[in-house]
Amino acid sequence: MSYSAFDLTGKVALITGGNRGIGLGMADALAQSGADICLWGRDEARNTAAVESLRVHGTKISASVCDVSDETQVTVCLGDCLSEFGRIDGCFANAGVLGGARSFFDITADDWHKVLGVNLDGAFYTLKAVAGHMKERAEAGDPGGRLIVTSSLASISGAARNEHYAATKGGITAMMKALSVELARYGVTANAILPGWIETDMTEAAMANEKFATNIIPRIPVRRWGQPEDFGGIAVYLMSDASAYHTGDELLIDGGYFLF
Repeated sequence: MSYSAFDLTGKVALITGGNRGIGLGMADALAQSGADICLWGRDEARNTAAVESLRVHGTKISASVCDVSDETQVTVCLGDCLSEFGRIDGCFANAGVLGGARSFFDITADDWHKVLGVNLDGAFYTLKAVAGHMKERAEAGDPGGRLIVTSSLASISGAARNEHYAATKGGITAMMKALSVELARYGVTANAILPGWIETDMTEAAMANEKFATNIIPRIPVRRWGQPEDFGGIAVYLMSDASAYHTGDELLIDGGYFLF
């Protein structure tokens, strides 16, 4: 017999940036556990492919083309999601873009605002909209909800030449902590997942660099890159009733890299 608190049947999860990488890895585990899934992503072809891959688990799956850096698109897509599913029980603010530059002094204002627009503004627009829905539901007698942000190891370590990326990830972690306090009265929890070095198409170029890999892999105690599926378990836990008293936390998923 499985632990019933991990059964997500009847729950609806919204995952931004859910059509690939960590977002899709979380979506797959959530669907396997019984959750219905609403994906947001900017690429329609990837959205379609992700929906098809998730439907094998037998739950309701849909996707919308959404650029979370545009608040109007967030508002429209949230309305579409609620019209189709009726509710949102958990929101994974996962959409993000990488930074990277030759040095701090080479980061332009355009670079800065592009990264902040998706990673920080996009998380703000998404969480504000979904939290509003959860608050209204609670005031109508149906409390509860889960807000999860995908932060990064860069939020707690010195991410040289990535100051714009690190700033966004530190920012969303701080926002999550504030939400965990403000929204607790509505039965809503808020937590952050901090990935380490994860192998996705976004990091493919870096990990294909032999010098980079030779330097990093020996510093990871489990001696491998993380994979999107490594985030399935934590996603199910944070979405589930088992995490009802767990809020305001930063959960580092990095194979032991930060400690070593």
